[in-house]
Amino acid sequence: MTTTTPPTPPAHTLDIQGLRITLPGTARPVLDGVDLTVSTGETVALVGESGSGKSLTSRSALRLLPPGAVVEGTVRVGGEDVLAMNAAQLRTVRASAAAMVFQDPRASVNPLRRIRDFLTESATLTGAMSRADATVRATELLQAVGLDAAVLRKYPGQVSGGMLQRVVIAAALMGDPALLLADEPTTALDVTSQAEVIALLAGLRARFGTGLLFVTHDLDLAAAISDRVYVMYAGRIAESGPAEALFERPRHPYTAALLASTPRMDGPRGRLAAIDGQPPDLRQELHGCAFAARCPLATEVCDQQVPLPVAAPDRPGHLAACHHSDRLEGSTVDAR
Repeated sequence: MTTTTPPTPPAHTLDIQGLRITLPGTARPVLDGVDLTVSTGETVALVGESGSGKSLTSRSALRLLPPGAVVEGTVRVGGEDVLAMNAAQLRTVRASAAAMVFQDPRASVNPLRRIRDFLTESATLTGAMSRADATVRATELLQAVGLDAAVLRKYPGQVSGGMLQRVVIAAALMGDPALLLADEPTTALDVTSQAEVIALLAGLRARFGTGLLFVTHDLDLAAAISDRVYVMYAGRIAESGPAEALFERPRHPYTAALLASTPRMDGPRGRLAAIDGQPPDLRQELHGCAFAARCPLATEVCDQQVPLPVAAPDRPGHLAACHHSDRLEGSTVDAR
């Protein structure tokens, strides 16, 4: 009797390796050799300044790329490379395997259609569910995000921004995705709604076992919600590692500078620290470290050689792409 061995599930829900994206009119890649993983049930934060490439990295998981983009590397969702998929395969991934929550919930919905239609349309059009089953599923997910079935009859303009973001999160979960991509989902919300959405995402991850990639420029949010963190600068991963270790003992000058410039209620009074200079222009080539022109530790080698990620001596999962990371390791600099 022949037995069939079931296929081994992929190690990561999302596995990005060597992702390089070049756009027309640029002198260097907008993403340059990005490596990033998200495991089942894990929350990974992707942080950095505006324009660093965070959103483009997250959108690559659904192959939502700008026109004219030249792409190298692999982006695997559930073990399959979305960059190599045909249109039908890509529709399947977008309908079930992965889903995205964008910054502004009102940009995601049609203001002239009821919330019921927004939640159920994708499932019914793809044939995944009947309209009745989709309505039942939508009701269950609304309850999971703290809303009741009465919301189904409302139009987007009849609910608050915080409620609408909950609706968008429920919509993202309609296909029972293994991967949820949250692109700064709290930016358009007030402080109270931000806290509610963060708590909601953490609860949903625990309940459904969904892998979560959380894109943000807010380091406090990243620290509160994530298991691991990737710090991005100028299209490259500057540092990555477990959240607690990375925030307590940063190994890249950019990470340390971001932490030092974060306002804190219990911090010293006076002018906030700032990072001098500007991020590198996409119209200019980079021959060394992208942060060299703004880095207080920079030397000649930083201008000439691109640093490779190196693990901390006692923390193999904590990597920093810096020629001088040992000068930060164990320093007395109060990054927080």
